[in-house]
Amino acid sequence: MEFDTEVKLAVYRHFAETGHAPAVRTIAERLGVDAEAIQRSFAALRAARVPFLEPDDVTIRRAPPFSGVPTDHVVRVRERRYYANCAWDALGIPAALHAPAKVQSRCAQTGERLDLEVGLDGPGPSPWIFHSLVPAAKWWQDLVFT
Repeated sequence: MEFDTEVKLAVYRHFAETGHAPAVRTIAERLGVDAEAIQRSFAALRAARVPFLEPDDVTIRRAPPFSGVPTDHVVRVRERRYYANCAWDALGIPAALHAPAKVQSRCAQTGERLDLEVGLDGPGPSPWIFHSLVPAAKWWQDLVFT
């Protein structure tokens, strides 16, 4: 397996196991390599748009659908809490983990709390509408905003 793929899988495994973004040294220890190799891999992966790093180029802000920072989109799977980058990614976490979940989010317009049960086949019927102000093709122009 290509090294960058191993690094990406280790990042996602860490998110799945802990609900938090891993540090460079954590991935380095997991793979038995030095931190500089992980930093080089992060740069290559960032160019491929997975993960999205903070300006320091070592801290993972997001590895879609997981967020490395707290957000208004909280996903509970079993006893673990995950943060999603957006309402859309909140549905991606249960899909990625192949597990039912409870999603807590907020309406961006009203601030109203939104609770949604997500089963193995996706969410049940809901009157809610997902709307993105920015077309998906432009999300990477400012991922923190979108």
